[in-house]
Amino acid sequence: MTAPAGAPGPSAPVRAPGGPPALEVVEYTDPLCPWAWGSEPVFRRLRTALGDRVRWRRVFCILFDEDDDPAPDPAAETAWYARYVEDVTAHTGAPRAVRLDRVAASSWPASLVAKAAQRQGPEVAERVLRRLRESVFVLGEPADTVGLALAAAAGVPGLDARRLSVDTASDAVRLQVGADRAEARRPVPEVLSVRGGSPHPGAAKETGSGHRYALPTLLLRSPAGYRAVPGWRSFEAYAAAVAELAPGLPAVGEQLTPARALERHRSLTEPERRMLAQGPWPPPRAVAVATGNGPVWLHPEEAAVHPAGHHGRSEML
Repeated sequence: MTAPAGAPGPSAPVRAPGGPPALEVVEYTDPLCPWAWGSEPVFRRLRTALGDRVRWRRVFCILFDEDDDPAPDPAAETAWYARYVEDVTAHTGAPRAVRLDRVAASSWPASLVAKAAQRQGPEVAERVLRRLRESVFVLGEPADTVGLALAAAAGVPGLDARRLSVDTASDAVRLQVGADRAEARRPVPEVLSVRGGSPHPGAAKETGSGHRYALPTLLLRSPAGYRAVPGWRSFEAYAAAVAELAPGLPAVGEQLTPARALERHRSLTEPERRMLAQGPWPPPRAVAVATGNGPVWLHPEEAAVHPAGHHGRSEML
């Protein structure tokens, strides 16, 4: 889904002075979205391959909004949603919680915390967002209040917890998330109708006032134009989009030893460790966290501060 330079749509980033064309990757996501959770193996590989040669920007789309009507039967809604997540994870291989406590009341708290964490650098932001995703898909208790979202981030290395709390409550961060929500509801024309063999092709979702991007969607932009890659896609689909817009920018994911992969990423699902690590698994002192369909693997230092430890679900191997 490629648009040439000058076509209607988002403006492209400027060319880097004296260097190759700039490439921006915009990830439309939500911390509590099961398809976004299932896409993390591919996105982690792509982010690792591209490194600091691109600008990777996350837009939090607010999957569960504050003005959504409450369910007349919360227990029935939770049972239905748990089956939906189970169906999604059957396609993606991503973990799902043994038991889902409830459907998230709102995506705003997790999105506010994830946005506030970006002010403390990319590494902290990555790890905070990961914890927020794990709150629902590993632990089964979605981080749908500010208190739960801040608790999910507790112990992340390098995190200033007090600053995170203050920034999360600030008008500036709320305005940023509000701008993300609005941006997500201005999808490029190419995603309004999508065909393909994917179980989640990613056509834009109708809203009361228009459409929003399906989650996840990557929008790649360069001086050559832009390309939208929506829904559940292979690594090769994203690499092809990169090659089309920035031919000199290789997108070949590096595979690490198991120990190095776990040290770098701190938390790996089974699909992630197969995609990102090469060699006998698990590495020494890896900690397994039980889920409804296979373990999540934690680095021992991560396991020592991870909420899974408080839930009694981790076991060092």
